[in-house]
Amino acid sequence: MDRTAQLTALRTAADIAYDPPPDADGPHVRAARVLAENWTGASTVPARSLYPHQWSWDSAFIAIGLRHVSPLRAQTELETLLGAQWGDGRIPHIVFNPSVPLDAYFPSPDFWRSSTAGRAAGAPRTVQTSGIVQPPVHALAAWLVHRADPGLSRARGFLTRVYPRLAAWHRYLLHRRDLGGGGLASVVHPWEQGMDNSPAWDAPLSRVTPAPARTFRRADLDHGSPEDRPTDLDYGRYVRLAAGYRDGGYADGGGEFAVEDPAFNALLIASEQALARIARELGATGTARWARAERLTAALIERTWDPVRGMFLCRDVRGGGLIPERCVSGLIPLLLPTLPRDIAARLVRTAHGPHFGLGTTTRLAPSYDLLGEAFDPHRYWRGPAWFNTGWLLERGLRVHGEHERAGALRTALLDLAVASDFAEYVDPYTGAACGATGFGWTAALTLDLLHDGAGGPDAAAGVGELEDVRELKGVKGGDRR
Repeated sequence: MDRTAQLTALRTAADIAYDPPPDADGPHVRAARVLAENWTGASTVPARSLYPHQWSWDSAFIAIGLRHVSPLRAQTELETLLGAQWGDGRIPHIVFNPSVPLDAYFPSPDFWRSSTAGRAAGAPRTVQTSGIVQPPVHALAAWLVHRADPGLSRARGFLTRVYPRLAAWHRYLLHRRDLGGGGLASVVHPWEQGMDNSPAWDAPLSRVTPAPARTFRRADLDHGSPEDRPTDLDYGRYVRLAAGYRDGGYADGGGEFAVEDPAFNALLIASEQALARIARELGATGTARWARAERLTAALIERTWDPVRGMFLCRDVRGGGLIPERCVSGLIPLLLPTLPRDIAARLVRTAHGPHFGLGTTTRLAPSYDLLGEAFDPHRYWRGPAWFNTGWLLERGLRVHGEHERAGALRTALLDLAVASDFAEYVDPYTGAACGATGFGWTAALTLDLLHDGAGGPDAAAGVGELEDVRELKGVKGGDRR
């Protein structure tokens, strides 16, 4: 048996939990149990009832946590998602499970018609997907998964196989989605940014004529309270935008909705930096990717930084100008180690100030401005706190040396995740569970925070990232990887 087969068989025979805790009902075991229950054999669903398929950025976050339980499953998670990549490079936001009934989720495969409507864009023939995308966390996830077990990763050729697909994904975003011409990627649907009904979308969505409610059936309301979900009016606009994109063959550039979002682009920058590290692992220098990440960071600041509000804002490409709504997406660029020091300091003050109240009035940062007119502590992305954004902020605070604040946020994330039974999101004031429980990325990121707190390989990730930046910026020349 060769080394690859030995490693694979070893980990298939028993799911290995690194540093298993003694408490059989402790948070580590409970979080791992959620991921086991949501595992389908090739990927992990976010929640069995409400989200019964594979979601793109969910799988990236899930892989980040899953690597501490089973690096092989974490690699498989990303490989399954990348197996549904389109010919033009896009990674679809949903990969549909053909064994799930069509009426279990809307929009279903027969709405997207990916294999026919997406033929010109290179949609796969053998698997059904959506036609839109989600935030590009994938290269960052791939690098962290590799670091969890480099021996297994190298034996399986994991990075060698995923690198070309991740590079194609970034090319798609940097070239096909630079709709504003300023170097940033645009989202063409609110679902693409991941924060579906954020108040930041209200103004650009107001130009979209909603599809009549009678033309679609919302399966999400079978599993969640209407008060916690987007309104029917919002949904009508989502459906209209998605149908128009589909009917145009999923070609980019002509839709009514195009927004440059700071979180989406910050994650693209972070993943471009991760691709530089992957390139170096594969024998290249990665300097071209570091240079691209620097240019993207400069564009992000130029096009979305608002010094008056002390945070980044979304830019409405079709309507022109910044959207004056304070949303958690405007804090996410804090995760970038190369962010100018003065901007990072302003973001920290804004996160802990009256508009987000982190560590004072709220334990986790709300998804929207506490003082905003549209704030609602329970309605999806219009106020509740989410665990993935909390994880990104915790990482950003550590990167920029705010270790005490990062520690307080880590404690709050772990306490609320366990107390809420790994809820999809929570009331930012009370921590009351909202949405689904047993939620995939909440459990996965709980595992990651537990592992880091125990002195895992990423406990000082921020320091290592800054050292990588300094080292690679000093390398002369470049490469095409």
